[in-house]
Amino acid sequence: MIQANNAFEAFHKQNILIIGDVMIDRYLTGRVSRISPEAPVPVVHLQDSDNRLGGAANVALNLRALGATPYLCSVVGTGRNAELFCQLLPEQQLSGKGILRSEERKTTVKTRVIASNQHLLRVDEEDTHGLSAAEAARLMEQVREILDTREIHAILFQDYNKGVLSGQVIREAMLEAAKRDIPTAVDPKFDNFWAYKHVTLFKPNLKEIRSQLPFNIEPELPSLRKAAEQARSKLGNRHTLITLSEKGLFYDSAGRSEMLPTHPRTIADVCGAGDTVFAIAGLGLSLGLDIREIALLANLAGGQVCEKVGVVPVDKMQLEQEYQAIQANGVLR
Repeated sequence: MIQANNAFEAFHKQNILIIGDVMIDRYLTGRVSRISPEAPVPVVHLQDSDNRLGGAANVALNLRALGATPYLCSVVGTGRNAELFCQLLPEQQLSGKGILRSEERKTTVKTRVIASNQHLLRVDEEDTHGLSAAEAARLMEQVREILDTREIHAILFQDYNKGVLSGQVIREAMLEAAKRDIPTAVDPKFDNFWAYKHVTLFKPNLKEIRSQLPFNIEPELPSLRKAAEQARSKLGNRHTLITLSEKGLFYDSAGRSEMLPTHPRTIADVCGAGDTVFAIAGLGLSLGLDIREIALLANLAGGQVCEKVGVVPVDKMQLEQEYQAIQANGVLR
């Protein structure tokens, strides 16, 4: 089993397939100097706008930032936002080969209005219906082509409930992974929460798993262990990670479980932190890292990106420095 100290050098050898919902994260930033005379709302004087890759594409960005090679498979629309999304990919050294276009759905765009470093409003443009059988078949053609022509070390399912991870896609992709003995990880959402049978690593957040189990779950070890046991009985998964927001991260695997607390940081924005945690977890899984090391790295990475405004990928050098500081001193330097 590879050790986390050596993992940073090994990241660049990993090829990771990501299947899931992609989107554009759009930021409108400005300043507020008055309240509207039309309604008791602030008037934002627009100063800048920025479009970034989000959702499963942000998982791919994090993997790229860590040195791995991501292969992204998803479906977008056909309009102006789809064009913009596909233009953003090569700018971030990501391939658009696995991105399909559909006349039947919009490209998801999350527009955030920010003033004085405060998040004032979010507007979502999206379709959330599942892929049609024909669209799912086309997407799986792309998935199989990548699996047939590349050595893939892990398959990650990033589910935002926007419809790309339909029941058909989940079943067929999980079957391909099992046939090829490729480890899998899922960041689930509500609609298909329990559809990922025999997934290797299951990573919900606390709110999500609370909504799916018929008993109260608190961010405490006995309660989280009970939740992990229930997940394992339903899915047959090997590892469970549950993100706990400001409380840190919980892991459970092979009779071992622990809560890892967050480290003191100045929080600017939590957007995209879950994607970062998931990318690190999937990459660690592909390398066969011990589950505690995966959880430790993921917890550090998720906290790191919360120090920055907007959806941003992890900084590999900073992550390695923080990990070494934890190992040497038990605290961040």
